[in-house]
Amino acid sequence: MNFLAHIYLSGNNPSVMVGNFIGDFVKGRNLLEQFGDGIAKGIALHREIDAFTDHHPVVLQSKTRLRPKYRHYAPVIVDVFYDHFLSRYWDQYHAQPLPDFAREAYRFLESQSPVLPEGVRRLLPHMKRGNWLLNYGNLQGLQQALSGLASRTRHDSHMEQSVQDLEQSYDAFKTEFEIFFPDLIAMSRAFLHPLPGPVFPLAMSNGQH
Repeated sequence: MNFLAHIYLSGNNPSVMVGNFIGDFVKGRNLLEQFGDGIAKGIALHREIDAFTDHHPVVLQSKTRLRPKYRHYAPVIVDVFYDHFLSRYWDQYHAQPLPDFAREAYRFLESQSPVLPEGVRRLLPHMKRGNWLLNYGNLQGLQQALSGLASRTRHDSHMEQSVQDLEQSYDAFKTEFEIFFPDLIAMSRAFLHPLPGPVFPLAMSNGQH
């Protein structure tokens, strides 16, 4: 999953959200020593989300559709496609309007700048300026996100062309997301709160989420 999903799946603990957001930029296992309990748990959740997504049979269907053309970049593209569906159909998953949620997420992450890895500090201004979390939901924003990813790959990935594949098989990708995402929510809820209790929908008002 991509940035929006990782933020959304972080439960109601701001420190967990920071860890989940920065997970791709953190290496190693000594997370508690590096970050403390809340952020370390968020990084661990990020890794669980990635592993769960990689092995889910429905996600495999999405990746298989793209793999002949995009090969090992197919999983990256599917992550972005799924953030598109979460952004576009946000009101089915969260009571807070996405523009408000995104604005609060950017503000809170900026407030945590001292603990963010350097790569995240460089990324966040671009993310906020382009309002990625909101613009994943339209095809033009999705095209920009995929073009940005393609420009940073070592080889020609052609990821910028994949919006055409999404348009051609939109209903199939959407159906797969709708089957998969509730499973991912349940997994994340269980990871964060082993005991029964309300966790979702998230809300970040007043600095909480």
